[in-house]
Amino acid sequence: QVQLVESGGGSVQAGGSLRVSCTVWGYTYSGNYMAWFRQAPGKEREGVAVIRTGGDYIRYADSVKGRFTISRDSTKNTVSLQMDSLRPEDTAMYYCAWRPDGSSRPLDFREYNNWGQGTQVTVSS
Repeated sequence: QVQLVESGGGSVQAGGSLRVSCTVWGYTYSGNYMAWFRQAPGKEREGVAVIRTGGDYIRYADSVKGRFTISRDSTKNTVSLQMDSLRPEDTAMYYCAWRPDGSSRPLDFREYNNWGQGTQVTVSS
């Protein structure tokens, strides 16, 4: 069974930076995808960024392009999201997710069945 645990997050003023990380256990095959999603109160879960094993496939939501960077350390089964130039509208619970293979909609939360517990990111103005 695949398990994911997030860490990092916290509170920061607008323009600041935060980093969230996620470690995944329980899989033995390559070609998998790890992604970050976020959900603000009253809003639908939104895909932020996705990366494939080896880092040869990366996609970002338009709202975070140029500000967020996703990376993964396959030796540690860890994916990180560096968030720079944060804005109040980035405030949300951030979740990592995992799927064993590709998808035509890699930033759609409905494509993932394995989730972490979430970590809060709060950006004040």
